[in-house]
Amino acid sequence: MIRIENIQNIKNRIAEIEQQFGVNNLSRGQQFGQILAEKMKAKTAEINAAADITGVNAVNQTGKAAATAASTAPEGQVIRTMADLPTGDANLEQMIDAAAKKYHVDPKLVSAVAEVESGGNQSAISPVGAIGVMQLMPDTAASLGVDPFDKQQNIEGGAKYLRQMLDTFGGDMKKAIAAYNAGPGAVKDYGGVPPYSETQNYVSKVLDIYR
Repeated sequence: MIRIENIQNIKNRIAEIEQQFGVNNLSRGQQFGQILAEKMKAKTAEINAAADITGVNAVNQTGKAAATAASTAPEGQVIRTMADLPTGDANLEQMIDAAAKKYHVDPKLVSAVAEVESGGNQSAISPVGAIGVMQLMPDTAASLGVDPFDKQQNIEGGAKYLRQMLDTFGGDMKKAIAAYNAGPGAVKDYGGVPPYSETQNYVSKVLDIYR
């Protein structure tokens, strides 16, 4: 017969083991990944709960979205309304300038990518889950050590990733921009801009704004 005090002792021991080998011993990266995943889950729940169906353009300035719109939007298209697009956002420009200087990237390039990615809209969420001004995927944001739901960190993450892509491709801007959209693996596989219409159009749009 198992005595009650023995059960309590077992529970206490389990608690000690969990404390010793649980969250406290996770690496900072693992902890950040968990926190980010929880934020993403909470944000998705918020969006679904506050769904405001307006067709493909379904995210407004408060970050509300319609799940049905997300499912029907073309791949890679950011869901947002025209009202979300910034008009002379000085704060955005300052953040882009600061992030660009921090990672030694031309502010004009960061600004051009931000414009093509989201129109400078931190509330923008793509159908595939890319977040904010620089449209960072959660796993990319985690690898960069930034919170994509924080506007300043989102921009810094994008600038840092651009720096990484420029370094990876020896300063070749066209390849770096293509890698930002399609991933460095695809650019390496094709030895340049991949033959994807989305990526080719993306590179053209960014360069047109940059110039």
